[in-house]
Amino acid sequence: MFQTGAPILTYHKLGPRPNGVRLKGLYLSETLFTRQLGELHRAGFTTSTLSEVLSPDKNLPRRITITFDDGFRNVLHFGLTPLRTFQFHAILFLVADLIGRTNEWEQRECEARELLMDQAQVREWLAAGHEIGSHTCTHPFLARLSTHRASEEITASRKKIEDLFGVPVEHFCYPYGEWNETLRDLVADAGYKTACTTEPGVNGPADSRLALKRFTARYPSRNLKVIWSRLRRRTRSKV
Repeated sequence: MFQTGAPILTYHKLGPRPNGVRLKGLYLSETLFTRQLGELHRAGFTTSTLSEVLSPDKNLPRRITITFDDGFRNVLHFGLTPLRTFQFHAILFLVADLIGRTNEWEQRECEARELLMDQAQVREWLAAGHEIGSHTCTHPFLARLSTHRASEEITASRKKIEDLFGVPVEHFCYPYGEWNETLRDLVADAGYKTACTTEPGVNGPADSRLALKRFTARYPSRNLKVIWSRLRRRTRSKV
């Protein structure tokens, strides 16, 4: 792991983009995803869990954490093979009430329909050695809800996912990356160990583990080039 912090990558959808997509940057082709993992592997990176972000060990090799938001079915179809090829592991944040359904929160904004993993597919993900976490029950803008409703989304989603799959759910992801101190406290009260935002940056010892920063991996863009350049510079500086 970097001596100066812990980098986390986030992805959403893998594979070809269907017609009518509005947020094209949330899709990544299998080819590009494979290439990105290959670059990280050749640079000497291995993956760490979010739990390991809590207790960085300077004796570990270079580490990066890979996360997937929402639980899209195409992540299973196009992500398992590249992850297995490079022996990388990832965590998938599930929308508890929409398992086996579709991206209803995006369709309300006229986004293209996409399938979410069903229970059997989530179990296949787990059997491959990956983890799952909570992304609330319905993927709302939490800050727009009453404190009671926000707490229900945060707490009930954890119980539902644990009951369905029989594994502990210790990690949370704020929908849309939206968070504040009240939401952070609700997440802490629900018993989560970590929570992810979409704020860019590398996490350091002084950063809250309930407001973890992440880099969003997108289709080729100046932003993506900046991410890889930054990671490489940090890698070379620690050799």
